Amino acid sequence: MGVYKPLDPRSQKPSSKNPGCFLSKPVCVWLVLGFLSLALLHLLCCSPAGTQQAVFSPLRQYINNTYSFVSSVPGEGTNKNCSYSEGRWVWAPGHARRYNATECNVKERQDCIRNGRPDTGYLDWRWQPAGGCPLPAFDARAFLSAVRGKHVAFIGDSMARNQAQSLICLLSAAFPYRLLYRDAGPQRHNFWGYAFPSHDVRVSYYWAPFLVRGKGKPEDDSIKENHVHLDAPGDRWGADADTIDVAVLAAGHWLLNGAIYYNGSEVVGAHNAPPELNYTRIGYAWPLHMAYRTAVERLSSGPRPRTVVLATFSPSHFEGRPIDSPTACTKMEPYREGERELEWIFKEVRDVVYDEAELARARAAGGATRIEVLDVTTLAAMRPDGHPSVYMNYHPFEHGVPERMLSDCLHFCLPGPVDTFNEILVQILKKRRP
Repeated sequence: MGVYKPLDPRSQKPSSKNPGCFLSKPVCVWLVLGFLSLALLHLLCCSPAGTQQAVFSPLRQYINNTYSFVSSVPGEGTNKNCSYSEGRWVWAPGHARRYNATECNVKERQDCIRNGRPDTGYLDWRWQPAGGCPLPAFDARAFLSAVRGKHVAFIGDSMARNQAQSLICLLSAAFPYRLLYRDAGPQRHNFWGYAFPSHDVRVSYYWAPFLVRGKGKPEDDSIKENHVHLDAPGDRWGADADTIDVAVLAAGHWLLNGAIYYNGSEVVGAHNAPPELNYTRIGYAWPLHMAYRTAVERLSSGPRPRTVVLATFSPSHFEGRPIDSPTACTKMEPYREGERELEWIFKEVRDVVYDEAELARARAAGGATRIEVLDVTTLAAMRPDGHPSVYMNYHPFEHGVPERMLSDCLHFCLPGPVDTFNEILVQILKKRRP
């Protein structure tokens, strides 16, 4: 048996593999990562919201810009004429966590986090178009650069407003802005405009639920009837049309509900009107055709180069439940691809938009107006989880669970899936004119 002999300290040399460290390199790396994780956790849990925004906004923007650059590099699977209308929602933690809706003046009923919605998983999905076509995360600089010096106007119903408010939030999170105007009182969310001085861009929203001139209920919600003049554009946006360079049109929901329709002062028919009025029943599809046609014709007049984007129908998810049911649209994940068939009426309304876009392109051939379609029907139909539901109300269960409570299963939470509409809009506006 050998005899133990103590080592001479002078004969010991530091290991060249891990100089000056008592732990192995992998352990050191994991310790460093652990400390960084604790620091980030401290920022998330214990620091003011302003500090979190200052720290994470540049990091998020860097990741988004990197993804956008990588996605735009030509290679296998890329396509200059990408179609974003079909695809699936894929898990992407944090993808839609880009702004604080309370800070960008959204309609309170769509500010789900403010209203106490406890689950935020609806913010962790991104749209993956079919065929491997990339859809980069929203890039505020890319959008403003694409519309530099222009007036961008959203015209239409409350889904047009939902998208317009999303855009303002996405842009104002990255660039300085100023409010140009906002109507007072009940119309404060219906007519407004913002400026982004860094790129000389103006973004406006015009409430026009029928696109064309609407009287009665569109002006005063206490009035029961809709009186719609199919031969005239909406009064407010029609007066400003000559200043508009990019118009996004979205309508459909109000036409499905019904109205009395006019050509000039003459009633041409009605949809869902009281039977005692004895008007000719004309359904909803023909008036919708006429409304888009009148709007596009007004925006195509004159020599000013314009881009007119026709947005398709964004379906609701009440799915047979009443509007005052606390259990309406309580699903917490997107539908999987093919899990739920798109209802025929939603397909028909979407087809109206494509038909009118095709007709408008034929009429505008060789002219200054460019016609595009923003097809959001399928991607919106797959997001029953993204609506405010009962969280259109402020902390709805603070005093118990009521038997009846209004639910919103039409609009999307902000932030939320509607931000994807603007991711696609960026790609449309970046396309060069043919």
